[in-house]
Amino acid sequence: MALYLIGDVQGCDQPLQRLLDDIAFSPSRDTLVFLGDLVNRGPASAEVLRRVQRYGGAAQTVLGNHDLHLLGVAQGARKHGRKDTLAGILQAPDSEALLDWLRHQPMALHRTMAGGDLLMVHAGVLPQWSVADTLVCAAEVEAVLRGPASGEFLHEMYGNEPAQWNDTLGGHARLRAIVNALTRLRFCTAEGEMEFESKDAADTAPEGFMPWFDVPGRKSANATIACGHWSTLGWVSRPDLIAADTGCVWGRCLSAVRMGATPQERELIQVQCPQARKPAG
Repeated sequence: MALYLIGDVQGCDQPLQRLLDDIAFSPSRDTLVFLGDLVNRGPASAEVLRRVQRYGGAAQTVLGNHDLHLLGVAQGARKHGRKDTLAGILQAPDSEALLDWLRHQPMALHRTMAGGDLLMVHAGVLPQWSVADTLVCAAEVEAVLRGPASGEFLHEMYGNEPAQWNDTLGGHARLRAIVNALTRLRFCTAEGEMEFESKDAADTAPEGFMPWFDVPGRKSANATIACGHWSTLGWVSRPDLIAADTGCVWGRCLSAVRMGATPQERELIQVQCPQARKPAG
């Protein structure tokens, strides 16, 4: 019985099948946790959603920015972009069922393991948040997405403000800040001000900003946080961090991390992917 963490698939179903073949995945024995962005940019987003849904309790996923974007487009909160590859889902006969399944997925997952906590999110965790804080904030967004006000929220979800977390935030501003942290964060200040324009490697932080996981004294530092989202960061494995977006859609690798008995015991398994999209520039 094994736990595998899988980086951003982004609609690349054939590489995912090869990766699952390589790890000899068995739904009756193993558990998969996808670190967000199941869909978009790749050629087979609907197939990826159907596959993960079909595995039932043997597969879990946290929501990524592209997953939420799909929900937003489906609600008319955003137009289908020129670079989006979501039409196969939106026009599918089972579109409603796929979208309903997706909006019921969590924003964060947590496991207590021997030797420490494993927290799984798509992008990052603000320095003011402990593991418990992160799960509480994630649950706030989950409740709205699963409820009757989901359409209203998806229309208010887009935007970079508020850029800094404050416990007194309320309403859509609070939910937007949580979504941005969990699904878009790369760089922030020590005070938790988020920066969303820079998408390059960790050593290219704008002045005054740093990778969220390098902020001194962040409250989640005692946990191991597993994330995707940052393809230019690539594979990172250190005691407090697993970064597993290795750029499958850009023609690099799709990665799975086989976890051991503790968060520090891990094995990387990768498959090479055909390039589905060319990076800008």
